[in-house]
Amino acid sequence: MSQPSSLCGTYQQDPGRAAAGGPGIRPVAPGAETPLLEARGLVKRFFGVTVLDGVSLSLARGEVRALLGENGAGKSTIINLLSGVHQPDGGALLLDGAPVRFSRPLEAGHAGISVIRQELSLFPELSVAEAIFAGHLPRNRLGLVDWRQIREVARQALARLGLAVDVGAPVASLSIAEQQMVEIARALTRKSRVVIMDEPTASLSPNEVAHLGTIIAQLSAEGVAVLYVSHRLDEIRAFCRSYTVLRDGKAVSAGLVCETDIPSLIRDMAGREVAIGASGAPRQKGAPVLELRGLASLPAKRGGQRVRAVDLVVHEGEILGLAGIVGAGRTETARMIFGLDPIGAGEIVLNGQPFRAGSPSAAMAAGIGYVPEDRKGLSILPERSVAENFALTGAVPAGPFGWNDRPGEAKALAGFVKKLGIRAVSLRAPITTLSGGNQQKVILARWIALKPKLLIIDEPTRGIDVGAKEDVHALIREIAAEGVAVLLISSDLPEVLTLSDRIVTLREGETTSDQPAARASSEGLMARMTRHD
Repeated sequence: MSQPSSLCGTYQQDPGRAAAGGPGIRPVAPGAETPLLEARGLVKRFFGVTVLDGVSLSLARGEVRALLGENGAGKSTIINLLSGVHQPDGGALLLDGAPVRFSRPLEAGHAGISVIRQELSLFPELSVAEAIFAGHLPRNRLGLVDWRQIREVARQALARLGLAVDVGAPVASLSIAEQQMVEIARALTRKSRVVIMDEPTASLSPNEVAHLGTIIAQLSAEGVAVLYVSHRLDEIRAFCRSYTVLRDGKAVSAGLVCETDIPSLIRDMAGREVAIGASGAPRQKGAPVLELRGLASLPAKRGGQRVRAVDLVVHEGEILGLAGIVGAGRTETARMIFGLDPIGAGEIVLNGQPFRAGSPSAAMAAGIGYVPEDRKGLSILPERSVAENFALTGAVPAGPFGWNDRPGEAKALAGFVKKLGIRAVSLRAPITTLSGGNQQKVILARWIALKPKLLIIDEPTRGIDVGAKEDVHALIREIAAEGVAVLLISSDLPEVLTLSDRIVTLREGETTSDQPAARASSEGLMARMTRHD
């Protein structure tokens, strides 16, 4: 990865450094130039509650600044104020030293501010090329939409990110990770002066993260300012020069990344000490629960066959990590097991018997649970309450006449709230009022209540903060300790290495290795994920 954080001082373009293969930037004395974008004492209130209290930060040309904080700290509010989604109740925004006020996102876009959001904002029915150019379609000399240019530039933008997909394919046919890359490509095609990246690597593997690191260094060299929001602190050290930490709506620290360390950043974010990477008590591995033998998917209309030949075994009380780069077939494998997608070839064996789920309800009846990677789109009903979302799996039996047992559901949920430390103002409030980490705890709680034999968890900590991440890790270990077989899918290799007992790697839909986690390394896994031995 490029290492712009090794430079202390304000970024400034240096073509000589860029030509020599460096990040293309050089430090100059702080305060030597007017900030490109500046927020002074921003205040924002919702329904009388102050969610942002006098926050200030600035971005110089070519600067890459990290914006850090736990879920609910105010990061999303800052992003929405800078991009015109909301307007501040106090303070000021300055662009090139002049006050500005964006009444809507379109105005911020015209001013050169682009946002790559954590929650995907693509139109699923559009083609990849159309999604990349939505809102700024280029036209030819006759005033007609230049489709040839759209397709060509879209291909170039995706190739720059290391992604080869059919730009004519619908967005809905792509995986979440591929859609995330399309979001990034969308920002790259605009003439942006400021790019705000909100958890851009949440679903990306190390290979794609490295590509993004190169792109960030290139943007910086071109004088583009980047505000980088991520819970992955190794990326902060690799990509960012400066940082601002928010906690409870206030800026609690700021400085140069090269002058701090990860434990200090975590303490600033959480306001407490957080134990990172605790391994948990050893577990006993029991009988095989799930076995895949040459599992393959049906050929897709576009993009070929995503899963070609997957072989793996998961035992009682075991956490099996499934690792692979974007397009390797991890999520597609999970969807076939759970009955969401048809099986093309191969065999699934569940508890020693051949099994083929015709639907998710059949998979659930057989004792299979599934936490998908798209929490917002597939795991929750956003407008429904926390309690209603908990009850979705039917873990609490219905009462007389088939009516929902609301008191029973409330009692069961209250037990999990206490046990898992779920923080919610009210269990009757919409689940979207909870932070991402607390939403994930509710989702896991409803599957635990169902007592599955096999639990598939895809990207368990996508977009949640470091404190909640450790809570979710502890919960997954606890699930396995109770004898549940866990199939863990994650793009975060440290997470796979920390949680798993064994790790299976996929490349282009095929199994390339199966090894104990104790003998694995990030470098070795990447080698298995990117090439065959």
